[in-house]
Amino acid sequence: MLTCLYVSAILFLRKGWLSIPPYVSVQGIPRTKVSILIAARNEEDKIALTIENILAQSYPADLRELIVVDDHSSDQTSAIILSYRDRGVRLIKLNEKEKLNSYKKKAISEAINLATGELIITTDADCRMKPYWLKAIVGFYEETGSKLISSPVVYANEISFFERLQTLEFLYLIGLGASTIGNKMPSTCNGANLAYKKEVFVELGGFKGIDDLASGDDELFLHKVASRYPESIGFCKSSDAIVFTDAKASLSEFISQRKRWASKSTRYKDKKIVVLGVAIWFFNVMLLVSMLAGFFDSRNWITALLALVLKALAEMLFLKPVTRFAHRTELLKYLPLLSVVHVIYIIYIGIAGNSGKYIWKDRLVR
Repeated sequence: MLTCLYVSAILFLRKGWLSIPPYVSVQGIPRTKVSILIAARNEEDKIALTIENILAQSYPADLRELIVVDDHSSDQTSAIILSYRDRGVRLIKLNEKEKLNSYKKKAISEAINLATGELIITTDADCRMKPYWLKAIVGFYEETGSKLISSPVVYANEISFFERLQTLEFLYLIGLGASTIGNKMPSTCNGANLAYKKEVFVELGGFKGIDDLASGDDELFLHKVASRYPESIGFCKSSDAIVFTDAKASLSEFISQRKRWASKSTRYKDKKIVVLGVAIWFFNVMLLVSMLAGFFDSRNWITALLALVLKALAEMLFLKPVTRFAHRTELLKYLPLLSVVHVIYIIYIGIAGNSGKYIWKDRLVR
């Protein structure tokens, strides 16, 4: 029963992905002023490239502003940002003295208070973009009138086998987020490439009600917007709109990141998504139980193998169009291995992500 539920859910996600038409930017004259916001902490080795990519956008300079918030960096991040002030980059130094649990939400809120753009676009300090990134997102916004727009994020420049596995797994997550938007059940997005109207942020009280968690400036805010404007959530399915970032170099960094992402799940407003997530977690638990039970009765290995094959086939059907969109179909050769490893990963992260605190940006948070 759980296997059928999982396969059905993945095929439903495939339907959602395919229901989103590819977006082709119209080469018109943009009319929307945008504010690009970055919250940075100890990013001296990456922030300059991100700023250069944004300043190189094929978008009118008078309709674009870049605000970077330095979140208590102890390196040269602020100095690097200041070196771009002659090119219009604005620096805010977060001087919050009281202990917070979500410095990133505080940083974004401070930046939005000063932002003059109609459309807010958030990204991270370690991201790269193509020259038509802004044009694609703003074009989608002007054509659809969406209140919130999720856009794709893809890992690139992998060095190790571990990083290539992460890229495939991350494409699964990006595809999942897009697919739920396509199915009119938005569940997840990524703050490295997220846009929303400033007036909607103000109208909904910003991050009020979700500011007790360190993470959630993306997904939990998505749920706030979706609860008020369920028909105004869009996904910009354009290769021009992709933001590129890097996979985690070590297992400990990867686990810490995924624990942070999983910590938001119990706060989802749509309880159907929570119930489905719990059912999928139990499916993986039963898979592991069947594998272990095979040592006592080999017939259990047949059951587990059948479930794994059906799981992998459904995931292949889902990931094929997603990887084709990202021009990374060569990663599908790792799917059989990832599908097995994912069983242990889902079980562990489901527990660890909802059981306390974790390290993020050298801080212990919850």
